[in-house]
Amino acid sequence: MTTLMWRQPKTVWSIAFACVISFMGIGLVDPILKPIADELGAGPSQVSLLFTSYLAVMGVAMLGTGWVSSRVGAKRTLLLGLALIIVGSAFAGSQDTVAGIVAFRALWGLGNALFIATALATIVNAASGSVKQAIILYEAALGVGIATGPLVGGWLGGISWRWPFYGVAVLMAVAFTATATTLPRTPRADSPTSISAPLRALGHRGLLTVGVTALLYNFGFFTLLAFTPFPLAMGAHDIGFIFFGWGVLLAISSVFVAPLVQRRVGTLAGVVGALLGFAVILAVMAVGTENKTVLVVGVILAGAFLGVNNTLITETVMKVAPVERGVASAAYSFVRFSGGAVAPWLAGTLGERSTHLPFWVGSGAVVLAVVVLLTARRIIGSLDAAPDHGADPVASRAEAEALTVGDA
Repeated sequence: MTTLMWRQPKTVWSIAFACVISFMGIGLVDPILKPIADELGAGPSQVSLLFTSYLAVMGVAMLGTGWVSSRVGAKRTLLLGLALIIVGSAFAGSQDTVAGIVAFRALWGLGNALFIATALATIVNAASGSVKQAIILYEAALGVGIATGPLVGGWLGGISWRWPFYGVAVLMAVAFTATATTLPRTPRADSPTSISAPLRALGHRGLLTVGVTALLYNFGFFTLLAFTPFPLAMGAHDIGFIFFGWGVLLAISSVFVAPLVQRRVGTLAGVVGALLGFAVILAVMAVGTENKTVLVVGVILAGAFLGVNNTLITETVMKVAPVERGVASAAYSFVRFSGGAVAPWLAGTLGERSTHLPFWVGSGAVVLAVVVLLTARRIIGSLDAAPDHGADPVASRAEAEALTVGDA
């Protein structure tokens, strides 16, 4: 990691700040899943729909993010996404039924689709340095947001399960203001993106394989995120601190460990090792589900493996297919989110039969993700064969300044 990575244009830092706030919204809700279930008389499978509706809408909406952003510009797309998140989270906190919360979580997912895909592509295109460094910055923002989200959610959730939703709305309003006032004006694309472009991009075997890998890995990820609070059976504050530890390790491994792993063993081996490590943790949690210490340690340690996986697999997505980065991001996210939307619901449903079963299924799905990824080992291996693992330079400082020209 070089000093250059931290010397970025204002564009990059503005979006990174908004990303931190956005990703706080994911973890902010996690500590209140069980309180919602208890107060509204719902089971794990019903409450898990908060994740399912969010992910399903976000995944499908990813297909249209490039179409929107290429016509109105990145800044307007980011602001639209943030505005939808504000409305969705505020109204979700005002509902008296799980169905009502689920409906507004879907709107929240639509906003997140517009924001996340556009933010990743904009950071990669605007950053000084390499693709690798730009993605590390993005994953650092993700890690900081995910780490602090459960802490804030636990604190607010200790007052009422509604407050974290309102907290998201307030934080998103801060992000909206920061983006509107500090992000330079961005131009429309010279050639507007077709709405079918992400689907066509999935014709590239490498991109499709990485997407399916992430879809399967999401079964383990959302078992950890959406189901673990139920067997833990702790208060919002305690759950918040546990997932704070998970997020801290995720952030550290994303920024510092992932580049080291890539240099030592390569991208493919790094992702495979991280996924297998995560699968082992889920298997241990399946065996020791009735032991809260096992669950707590498992959740926190999982952050280390997930951080390495997130950075390396996101970097691979940005390089593996000869398509625009925004299109690659949208195509990848469409597969992993829309397909992975069933994961939280499945974990909750299986958990109502046996608290051990969701962790076993999650572990098996992550192992299957490794098998799928290895079918494209030659394609991904070619990235490691390129200088500095194919870390081609992204926009120069002069190019980044060009982003200030165009529509507000």
